[in-house]
Amino acid sequence: MEWHLTDAESLGIIDREIGPHAFSPAEYEIVRRVIYSTADFEYKSLISFSDHALQSGAAALAARTTIVVDVPMVQVGITPVIQSTFVNPVYCSMDAITRPQKEKTTAAWGIETLARRYPEGIFVIGEAQTALCAIVDLIEAEEIRPALVIGTPSGFVGVDVAKSRLYDSMIPHIRIDGRKGSAVVAVAIINGLVDLAWQAYGQQGQGN
Repeated sequence: MEWHLTDAESLGIIDREIGPHAFSPAEYEIVRRVIYSTADFEYKSLISFSDHALQSGAAALAARTTIVVDVPMVQVGITPVIQSTFVNPVYCSMDAITRPQKEKTTAAWGIETLARRYPEGIFVIGEAQTALCAIVDLIEAEEIRPALVIGTPSGFVGVDVAKSRLYDSMIPHIRIDGRKGSAVVAVAIINGLVDLAWQAYGQQGQGN
């Protein structure tokens, strides 16, 4: 991301107001992106990183691993950064050609279809709780083993259960606990991770 003066001032405010925390420097870069995008410091206590989440995600980005997202807003939000760095393919569940199925939402059915096609992909679930549940179902059934899952959907019924199951999956992931979350948060997380990965792998990739 290209930071401007007002961005720098905003990040300075976040740095002054965030208070004590136990995030690693790389994790903190993600957290401050989320707070910057939402102006909500509560995300400091809601965001959780599994073991090796950033390492696995960065390596997968550098390897040009396919990214699967749940809604167009996430796809639109991450595509410019992806296209200017690693140029990973990005597919949206809503665009997947699927057979109609009454028991599932379009997002869930589409992401399930794409997950079976890209079982080791990066999955970014920003809004659709049903899509997150579908991904967790496939992980638990050992049909897929994603490089990284980002789960940030909001909701009042069942979303905390889906996020808890993601925690139990042992798959590298970044999640927002509780009821809060949004596509904006998901975009902030993946774009922050792309920037970190580009710092680590970008020059190496350009030299190949």
